[in-house]
This record gives sequence, structure tokens and C-alpha cells, in this order.
Amino acid sequence: MTKVLILNGPNLQRLGTREPEIYGTDTFADLEKSCQEFGKSLGFDIDFRQTDDEATMIKWLHEAADNKIPVVINPAAFTHYSYALRDAAAMHTAPLIEVHISNPMSREDFRHFSVLAGVANGAIAGFGINSYQLALSALKELVK
Repeated sequence: MTKVLILNGPNLQRLGTREPEIYGTDTFADLEKSCQEFGKSLGFDIDFRQTDDEATMIKWLHEAADNKIPVVINPAAFTHYSYALRDAAAMHTAPLIEVHISNPMSREDFRHFSVLAGVANGAIAGFGINSYQLALSALKELVK
């Protein structure tokens, strides 16, 4: 099985209670279960993580780069301003896909720009937690 890191940024542990009209009613546990099950069906060993700390996220990206581990990342609010996260993502040595539950382009203007987009292999957004399954499917094609 191919190890895959699924990295989640700030506030994602609040799924199900945080703005359900935007992020849906699925909980973070529901998201993890969905990713674990779908990932396994694709032959992935999913290492699912969440942090509200930018430094921790950077450390995880360094780990992925050093070990050539594919990454699906929902940087959450870090998407729009964290150049340190972008620099860490730019070091990736395996595919890296940016994912978002909502569609940032349909939201506030400040959400329309991603500092990670230029260094990711691709981005998937706006399909609720199914965005993760779409990202894992795309990742499967990239790691062939």
C-alpha cells in the first residue's frame, strides 16, 4: 500500500458545527472515516492529520518531502496567506493536491487567492467532503 498524508489545517476539527451552511453537517470523524475507507479501496494507507498550528503543518510537509509521500492538503485559512506553507509545499517530491470543502471562489474576496496553488499538482474544491475522494482519485492517477 502507498502511504498518503491527508493534512488538514485550522478549524477543520470543528466540521459539523462550524458554519454547516457552508461546510455541511458531516463531522471531522465522518471525514476521516470516509477518507480511510475510500483510500483503502484505492490501495492507500492514509495517515490523516489536523492542526491549528502553522509550524506543525510545515513540519509535516517537510516529512512528506523527505520521504516522498504523496499529500492531499486542505490548508484551510493558511491557503490565503501562508508563504511559509507554500515554500514547504514547493519542496514536495511526490504529488501534492490542494483540496477544499467549499468553493473559495464563490466566497469572500480574500478567499479567492491560494498561495499553494502554484506549487500543487492540482486543486479540487466545492464538492463538500467528497472533494477529498476526488483528490484521492486524482492522486491514484498521479502515483501510477
